Amino acid sequence: MTRLAVTGATGTMGSTVLELAKDRADISVGLAISRSGTDKTVAGVAVRSAETLPAGLGEESIDVLVDFTGPDSSVEYVERAADAGVAAVVGTTGFTEAQRDRLRSAAEREPVLVAANFSRGVRALHAALEPVLERLAAYDIEVTETHHNRKRDAPSGTATELLETIETSRESKTRVHGRVGEQPRQAGEIGVHARRAGTIAGEHEILLAGDGEALTLTHRAESRAVFAAGALDAAVWLEGRESGWYSFEEVLTSP
Repeated sequence: MTRLAVTGATGTMGSTVLELAKDRADISVGLAISRSGTDKTVAGVAVRSAETLPAGLGEESIDVLVDFTGPDSSVEYVERAADAGVAAVVGTTGFTEAQRDRLRSAAEREPVLVAANFSRGVRALHAALEPVLERLAAYDIEVTETHHNRKRDAPSGTATELLETIETSRESKTRVHGRVGEQPRQAGEIGVHARRAGTIAGEHEILLAGDGEALTLTHRAESRAVFAAGALDAAVWLEGRESGWYSFEEVLTSP
């Protein structure tokens, strides 16, 4: 059984991870951490303050830390986990290059798995996108992503990964974030559009259009539970691995 610590326990994703974890026979939760609301209990687990994390990791014999918080706190939590000999699964997005460097440094000591999206459908979308880009090399491309009104980073981490895949297939590429006024499309443009509204879990659409036809690839997450479930699968897979930098793709394709 994989023993977990969950940070951001009172947040939307942290509480979803805790709710799903309680119903899994291969997982137990030993530690729930939050920077606020530490007098609460989530999914039957008492929430503790962030200051107790370093000691709690050892006291509760934690195997893997699962983090969906913010870039600053995420880096701090992963570094504390590495200090304690604990692996980390990270679903936080919006890291700067300097922050990603710190995460990679932690991965030199303990296994760290960072993913912008823990959905199996999104991984399938990535796999489907590459042959489409090859066959429709001259088509115009627009990427649109839609998320809930509290999401901080734009474009989303998933959209950024999709854009990177698109850009590797194009010799000429320029990201254009939205359009206003007179802006006829220029050669090599990749349109990028980020929408924020309501409680939408996540939707990503790639539009490829040529003369007389258009193809749309779309993934829609109907619940944040799909991301939490993927992160829990990743935590079980990551336990006992050698130190290093891992991806969710490896969880889906490796034993």
